[in-house]
Amino acid sequence: MPTRRYLQLDVFSARPGAGNPLGVIVDADGLDTAAMQAIANWTNLSETIFLLPPDAGADYRVRIFTPRQELPFAGHPSVGAAWTVVDQGLAGAGRDALVQQCGAGLLPVRLDDRDGERCPRVRAPRATRIATPDGSAAALDAALHALDAGAAPHALIDNGPRWWCVDLDTADAVRALRPPLTEITALCLASDAVGLAVCGRARSTDHALAVRAFCPADGIPEDPVTGSANAALAAWLHDDGGLEGIGTRYIASQGRELGRDGRVSVEIDAEGEVWIGGQVQPVIRGTLDW
Repeated sequence: MPTRRYLQLDVFSARPGAGNPLGVIVDADGLDTAAMQAIANWTNLSETIFLLPPDAGADYRVRIFTPRQELPFAGHPSVGAAWTVVDQGLAGAGRDALVQQCGAGLLPVRLDDRDGERCPRVRAPRATRIATPDGSAAALDAALHALDAGAAPHALIDNGPRWWCVDLDTADAVRALRPPLTEITALCLASDAVGLAVCGRARSTDHALAVRAFCPADGIPEDPVTGSANAALAAWLHDDGGLEGIGTRYIASQGRELGRDGRVSVEIDAEGEVWIGGQVQPVIRGTLDW
């Protein structure tokens, strides 16, 4: 049985024990899709990634799995993948940019330096707004009512995965929310969405938005810190004027309610593309026999 390098990282965190955990199988050659899904189910983390040799035009290839399905793109796995390929000597030595290959295509990555610490930043797939799918209007109304957010701005955004995005206005409303998981599950199943994300503006010196993301239909009641959800929220708020007073570069706080308060660096460039980045902490280095 092959022995493969395995890492577990805390992504979007300045210290171990915060942010979002990520399982990383460095030597994934020879694993088929069923084996990758089985490993992701076994780790039982919100995402586990598998690093593979890339096709032409990319520096590395990554496949991203939740315990139940493969995703074309996810934020904290992409940030963690970029950190790992440099850490493990697979790519990036002496460079400040890479290209990631994933299910969503080829994505540029910047390797920012923060006081000597490597902080990858990945450009998320361009977000598009999706009309409420046929047959999901009742589930949407039920979820918004259960959120006590019937009048809140909301939209379905696709940036690889699909996210329902809801603007609760204030960080206090986000922090106090008790998620109606039954209604969120029904909405996600009816609309082929991975989850529902909420945001609110914060009165804080170290973050501008508070964010929470719920993915109960995928077996994750609440995700600690979610790059793709933050990217979807940023694209939507930017297009709708919801970042007035915040700007196109800001920090989002997510995970506090789970004891894993993380920080996501968000940038919207001149072309309207959203970049997601943050710090990464290695927690486990070992091997996997599979």
